[in-house]
Amino acid sequence: GSFKNLEKAKQRLSIVVPAALILVLLMIYAAFQSVVQTAMIALCIPMALVGGVLALMLNGLDFSISAAIGFIALSGIAVLNGVVLVSYFNQLKLEGLSGDKLIIEGTKMRLRPVIMTASGAAFGFLPMMLSTGMGAEVQRPLATVVVGGILSATILTLVVLPTIYRLLEKKMKVSKSSMSH
Repeated sequence: GSFKNLEKAKQRLSIVVPAALILVLLMIYAAFQSVVQTAMIALCIPMALVGGVLALMLNGLDFSISAAIGFIALSGIAVLNGVVLVSYFNQLKLEGLSGDKLIIEGTKMRLRPVIMTASGAAFGFLPMMLSTGMGAEVQRPLATVVVGGILSATILTLVVLPTIYRLLEKKMKVSKSSMSH
């Protein structure tokens, strides 16, 4: 019975996860009205997944349905941090900043919100990650994925995303209507 339930859950996730990711990308596009910026923000997801996979491996945990749910939650947090950063970069660009000054100022001013978002989520999942009691076999993979992924996503988002924005800055048109609030 358990194996049959696991197979059904995997089938549902194979439909729900891509549908959720497509919906998220469409919402990002609606907010920014830019394929380039949507793609930049979407890059935050693989940056987060790397940390989630490494955290599972380091803790000796197998991929499970619980871990898959953790990857979904992690993707949302990673996208949120990308939106916060790109949105502020766009605001600074509208104010006339460009180049390295835009990236340095934008990253410096959004460092605290990005770290607060990430640390709040990571600290919230830490007790689940360290749990050993009843139900830990379900909680630990989910929490491990989220905590590990948040660490990698935060670091990579603050380094990689500004770099990509800087490289593609001249190709992007930013207007008040494409601002995400």
